[in-house]
Amino acid sequence: MAAKKKGGRKRTTHRSPKGTKLYAVRDSKGRFVDIQTYKRAHAADLRKKSAKEKK
Repeated sequence: MAAKKKGGRKRTTHRSPKGTKLYAVRDSKGRFVDIQTYKRAHAADLRKKSAKEKK
């Protein structure tokens, strides 16, 4: 599935049993570090400014 970078880690998409889209972040050993809904993760991405936008 799709992957994005988050602090050097990839976010892979999954689906919950209800069908909600999820982002899962794994560590170097493949264990889950963070799982959150796509809606919540996307909103956080929009709130955060990039380095170029801050200049």
